Amino acid sequence: MLRFKILASVVPLLAAAVFARSEIGSVSHPCIALGETSAELTSLFWTAGVHVAFTDDLSRATVRVQITDDADAADFAVVDDGLGSEPDSCQANPATRLIAIAAQPVDGGPVIYLSTDGPADYRIYVRSKTFSQREAAALIVGAHGGHSPLQAASL
Repeated sequence: MLRFKILASVVPLLAAAVFARSEIGSVSHPCIALGETSAELTSLFWTAGVHVAFTDDLSRATVRVQITDDADAADFAVVDDGLGSEPDSCQANPATRLIAIAAQPVDGGPVIYLSTDGPADYRIYVRSKTFSQREAAALIVGAHGGHSPLQAASL
């Protein structure tokens, strides 16, 4: 009887682990390669190391991201032709930084103000079938640990 109870308690945990692993390893989430590591958006909130939020109120923002129409003026540009345009560009590995977009700020995490006007901490250019402007902003801010470039330089 004890074996049955142990088996009954382990099966749901194994199923959850398999589901979580397949979700993390999926390349269907927006992802960018950063040298030897990568940054990937995840829908599994609890697995993310960085939680970013967005605001429409500039006074609440900790990081400002400007959407630009000029790829040459951007700090981060995303241009693709859809799924599979760059296969294997983001392999899941232990160094992958997982980023989640939260509805509200989480424990002092970055709060992004996304706009077409400056000044800005980051400038992004996005023409993509797989990345939204919000996802690109979340990736660039999350990839830098949630810091603006000036904060990151002083750390």
